[in-house]
Amino acid sequence: MKLLTFLATVMMAFPAFADHKIVEVGVNGMVCDFCAQGIKKQFKKEKSVSKVDVDLDNKKVTIHFHHDADLADEEIKTKLKDAGYEVRTIARKEG
Repeated sequence: MKLLTFLATVMMAFPAFADHKIVEVGVNGMVCDFCAQGIKKQFKKEKSVSKVDVDLDNKKVTIHFHHDADLADEEIKTKLKDAGYEVRTIARKEG
């Protein structure tokens, strides 16, 4: 019985982990670690953001949001444009 209770608890917890948003942004103009640190700092100011990854080789910024949190595409574009970067693409997916 304890095993069944444990399994039910674990199974109910997994949707919570999968219910966060991830936004992958293709960005031109990022060339160095200083660029990456500036972008991370800019997005980490947002309470909705849980994690930011910058891939300089693939020119991609991946933004992870807290459960039920988000930023609009236009807000993401504006933040990057104001920092001096050009947004190529924005793709959203569930984590």
